[in-house]
Amino acid sequence: MLAPDVAHRYLALADDRLPGFVTGLHLVGSAAIGAWQPGVSDVDAVILTSRPASTEDLAVMAAIHTEMGEPHFDGVYLSPELASTWPDDRRVAPFAVGGALVTDRPCGELTPVVWLILRKYGVAVRGPAPDVRVDHGNLRRYLLDNLGGYWLTQAARIAEALPAITDELIDPDVVTFHVLGPARLHYTLAYGDIISKSAAGDYLAKLFPAYADLAARAIRRRAGEPEVFTRADLAAAGQSVTAVVEDAQRRF
Repeated sequence: MLAPDVAHRYLALADDRLPGFVTGLHLVGSAAIGAWQPGVSDVDAVILTSRPASTEDLAVMAAIHTEMGEPHFDGVYLSPELASTWPDDRRVAPFAVGGALVTDRPCGELTPVVWLILRKYGVAVRGPAPDVRVDHGNLRRYLLDNLGGYWLTQAARIAEALPAITDELIDPDVVTFHVLGPARLHYTLAYGDIISKSAAGDYLAKLFPAYADLAARAIRRRAGEPEVFTRADLAAAGQSVTAVVEDAQRRF
């Protein structure tokens, strides 16, 4: 089943149980930028609604997301008020992640990165392309805060954990995650555009040739090929995170 098929299945359920509620649905994430992998990727969407969700609406929405199963159908719900302002402050709003609806905590999908993807690459499944506003100053601050906060903390945790790690082989997904993630953000800072995780590996290799081999192996792992990563690779992954963050802080 392809990403648009998943979205149409969701719409069939929503229209049956909440008639007139979903007025627009636009794919973002990997399905929008041509990096969606069947059996691996979830489906991410921006869902426009005709009204703010009531308690009863939320209960139905939660049941629908659970029933969807895998691949998970995730995304953020925008009431008419939110869709008129395109907030990027991660305020509390209904959103689904990992196939579960969340209603009581800040929404990580209300960010300038999601709006940039929607504006440039969003795939309309229902409704016309929305007039998305991207605040590029907020986008730059968001990316730098994410790099200097989350990612630099991750690099420090790796360095702290390494002396106690006795296993030579490391979970390949952990290494791949750290090799490819920060480079995507660096690329957006440099070019104002979005690339896939695999493309971020190529970008990292050009940015820091010392990590080219590690990046190539991470790309192959991302594509589903068997790759073995060692404790030394995890150390290098942490170092690559620091290198990318420090370069971004210096340049942007």
